[in-house]
Amino acid sequence: MTLLESIKEPQDLRTLSPPEVGELAAEIRTFLVRAVTRTGGHLGPNLGVVELTIALHRVFDSPVDHILWDTGHQSYVHKLLTGRQDFSGLRGKGGLSGYPSRAESAHDVIENSHASTVLGWADGLAKADEVLGRRRHLVAVIGDGALTGGMAWEALNNIAAAGNRPLIIVVNDNERSYAPTIGGLAEHLATLRTTDGYERFLTWGKGVLQQTPVIGQPLYGSLHGAKKGFKDTFAPQGMFEDLGLKYLGPVDGHDTAAVESALHRAKRFHGPVLVHCITEKGRGCLPALADDADRFHTVGRMNPLTCEPLVVPAAASWTSVFGDEMAEIGAERPDVVAITAAMLQPVGLTRFAEEFPDRIWDVGIAEQHAAVSAAGLATGGLHPVVAVYATFLNRAFDQVLMDVALHGCGVTFVLDRAGVTGVDGPSHNGVWDMSVLQVVPGLRIAAPRDADRLREELREAVDVDDAPTVIRFPKEPVGEPIPAVGTIGGMDVLHRAPDPDVLLVAVGALAPLCLQTADLLAGAGIRCTVVDPRWVKPLDEQLPVLAAQHGLVAVVEDNSRAGGVGWAVGQALRDAGVDVPLRSFGVPERFLAHAGRGDVLAEIGLTPVEIAGRVSAVLERRAAAGERIRPKENGA
Repeated sequence: MTLLESIKEPQDLRTLSPPEVGELAAEIRTFLVRAVTRTGGHLGPNLGVVELTIALHRVFDSPVDHILWDTGHQSYVHKLLTGRQDFSGLRGKGGLSGYPSRAESAHDVIENSHASTVLGWADGLAKADEVLGRRRHLVAVIGDGALTGGMAWEALNNIAAAGNRPLIIVVNDNERSYAPTIGGLAEHLATLRTTDGYERFLTWGKGVLQQTPVIGQPLYGSLHGAKKGFKDTFAPQGMFEDLGLKYLGPVDGHDTAAVESALHRAKRFHGPVLVHCITEKGRGCLPALADDADRFHTVGRMNPLTCEPLVVPAAASWTSVFGDEMAEIGAERPDVVAITAAMLQPVGLTRFAEEFPDRIWDVGIAEQHAAVSAAGLATGGLHPVVAVYATFLNRAFDQVLMDVALHGCGVTFVLDRAGVTGVDGPSHNGVWDMSVLQVVPGLRIAAPRDADRLREELREAVDVDDAPTVIRFPKEPVGEPIPAVGTIGGMDVLHRAPDPDVLLVAVGALAPLCLQTADLLAGAGIRCTVVDPRWVKPLDEQLPVLAAQHGLVAVVEDNSRAGGVGWAVGQALRDAGVDVPLRSFGVPERFLAHAGRGDVLAEIGLTPVEIAGRVSAVLERRAAAGERIRPKENGA
């Protein structure tokens, strides 16, 4: 039995000798490389926190003591040490989540997998403990990248305001989130990293001066009294101490003994303490360290020995199509600029950054700032393109509404990973954007069905200078072009049968699914028109006219059914006095468990067979009730 296999719960760690702790760390890294390369997942972040996680569980008594993980993609080691060592189904249906999960273990206190939130959680839990007279330790682990988020500093301000509340903040400082961390805070932490000689200097001074007759003791006292001044000069951790936080560090996050020593000191302090640990993302995996883009932040299935991908995408990704077109537009339009929130490479802006380095800004994990800054750029005469994951734009809704839309700013938001993403679980599905943004006056939303439409609609979006625009696309490969067989108003007709019964409104990347549904319905004698509205907000004025020529309208979208495109189509039909029955197919109003995208779509009924069956059933019920199926205009 290996040391790792002998660890069934955190208490088992406390019997290990220092050499055994080092052996366990090596075993964990070997396990992670083998397991994560089989399934895909967050490899680099977890390789970087092995010793830190071991130390946390040796010092604190989880789950009585609460260890809270910001973002949570670095919780694999935590899972291994809390009895979850079957990684065979990681991020798959029925397998382990790639993030903390309350359903899996009492050791997983919170499931947040959006960055910069853990300090707010910790503040609330600490206040609850104070009110209820509960005594335990609360440890919040946050990355240096997440500290660029404004929510983290709002929480720090509140935590420091009540300086007697015990709370330990562990900063996992690896100089990068997805990519190298940027901004003023990053510079501050970088300064701290370079001043490890300060404490050695103070220790030397104590030893030498205290042995110096007569003047040694007074000199050391003066030096010790000036400690704050020296720290501000040589290591500006005064930034944290001025907030009211005790600062410990920087500590080598891969030296378990040093981390444990710092955590024990923090544990004894009756107030908020910040322990600053320096770690190396991707540690122990040479290919990860050689990949300076993101240190294997997330990997697909790979050869565990060479780390070469086992599955090479057969088609281009939506992200790469967007990135190339953005670079082309940038060459033609010097007024087009780009903003990203700590994910320049994941959203496809690498080429734009290489070709136009003075026209792109990475604002860190700060989506709210990205939106407001974009409003300023637009007001200043530029056209900013803000590229983020769809799930992260939720965080900036107020700024989109009140800063961008209210001021009529020409800002284009490009939402990658829109719709069901699957393996990263409920927090990363981008299934709320078309619902949330429906209420924003003047905003326009495009959902391209293929690469050609993405290029077209991106160019249409950046031509709009008096209102915000949104382009959304999914994570899956982009697929083959889907040509239109005609147009109605601004809509593309993808399939048209004579004397049709059903109008299928295909939203974005679900167009192929709708065409397959039309084929199945045709086999049952049900004729369809399939239309791609291209811009789903506002809907084309010809849509109600087209709907009136059919006996049933079905809207298929990769978004929440609550307030989504189906809702908007229904409102448009009512406003136009069109009484055609409508059925909406989309994401139900619940959080979807992690699984492959195909598995999730099947579970919620977004498959050709399911949709065709439900449409057929509606028509059969209407026919049995003696209702007219086809409008008179169709000759029924």
